[in-house]
Amino acid sequence: MEIMNYIEPELFVIVPILYILGIMIKRSDIDDRWIPLILGIMGIILATFYKLSAHVPCDVQSVFEIIYAGVTQGLLCAAGSVYANNIVKQMSKDDEDTDKNSKSDNNGIF
Repeated sequence: MEIMNYIEPELFVIVPILYILGIMIKRSDIDDRWIPLILGIMGIILATFYKLSAHVPCDVQSVFEIIYAGVTQGLLCAAGSVYANNIVKQMSKDDEDTDKNSKSDNNGIF
């Protein structure tokens, strides 16, 4: 089950925005444990703003539909951003492990 199947195509742009925001927060003085919460809140805000700009609410029901869609899509975008960050970390970790193994193999030969 891919999370990206559930994110609306026009909101995919929020994922890299949140990824970059997460990198900026990581480099700041903010504790790392707050990063997912901040990304979730920002994802909700961005997705809700998009939904409001794309669909003008005409009654109370449409307002609640927009808010619901903004919250769910924002959280999914934040989750996609954290997922992308973990993939990048794992890929760099594999590269470091490969480099360490190749260096130790070369040291044993020479």
